[in-house]
Amino acid sequence: MKTAFKTIIVAASALILAGCGNKGGNTSSAPASPAGMPMANATPKVTVATALKKVVPQTETYSTTVEAFATNNIAPQSGSRIQKINVEVGDFVSKGQVLAEMDRLQLEQSRLALVNDSTELSRYRGLYEEGGVAKSDLEALELNYNVRKSTYQNLLENTILRAPISGVITARNYDKGDMYTMSQPIYVLQQITPVKLLVGISESDYTKVKKGDVVQITADALPGKEFSGRVNRIYPTVNAMTHTVNVEVLVTNNDRQLRPGMYAKALVNFESNYSVTVPEGAVAKQQGSGQRVVYVLRGDDTVEIRMVTLGRHFGNEYEILSGVSEGETVITKGQTSLKGGDKVEVVE
Repeated sequence: MKTAFKTIIVAASALILAGCGNKGGNTSSAPASPAGMPMANATPKVTVATALKKVVPQTETYSTTVEAFATNNIAPQSGSRIQKINVEVGDFVSKGQVLAEMDRLQLEQSRLALVNDSTELSRYRGLYEEGGVAKSDLEALELNYNVRKSTYQNLLENTILRAPISGVITARNYDKGDMYTMSQPIYVLQQITPVKLLVGISESDYTKVKKGDVVQITADALPGKEFSGRVNRIYPTVNAMTHTVNVEVLVTNNDRQLRPGMYAKALVNFESNYSVTVPEGAVAKQQGSGQRVVYVLRGDDTVEIRMVTLGRHFGNEYEILSGVSEGETVITKGQTSLKGGDKVEVVE
């Protein structure tokens, strides 16, 4: 009986030892890598492009405001009562059109005196031809008549107020019957065909601008519309605070869509350069310094990091002024964690 019991214990122990051995597995085999995890020494994959030389427009966009080409304050020389108001705010008027009329009393008195002087002058001329008056008397009367005539013309201009330019009435400050007090004009008249824009060009670029250059204009209030203007005047001084030069741009504005006060943008094309260009994805900012860098792929599939000088950004490309040569291969994607000298694999 004891012998049989010992046999059972030995058999059970052997089974337990065999089970423990199987659970531990084969110690001579290497552990498998987790599914889907890349090996630590995998080669980084990148996409690349070739640096090409292209014609690069040297354009710059400036913020500005639309202004009237000319602004006139319509008012007489002295205080007087307003007899007539002929136009309202928003009315478009033509040069020479009567806008308002003042009290006519002084004008009528001056007209009668001028008529009297004209009659007297005609009589003196007849007498002079007959030898009845001296030449000096005739000349004195002619002088007096000319003075009277100029006074009448001045009163006429300040009694019947006419538009000196064609434009739009943008303000009316008095009503019919008011006494003009000289504190503010009766009307403000603005010429808006054409309009002008003052564009502040950097002092480093203003020498590239010439009178007659075409400038493209867009207005926030008129989305989808573009207007063409031309440089009319280049101011002679540089603003010491902003280091810019004002350039006056005229837009014909025949359809009167552009109005004074509108916020606008002016696209100025200075010239064109034939420069090296790379996709914008190839340009990165170097951490810590803020310098712009490009990762260049060398012939042995290793990476070289180059600091570059950027020019214009146009479309989805950058102009490279220095740092990369035409025909070199640049990395456009996958360069974030690369260091100089790293070997990479190019993929489509």
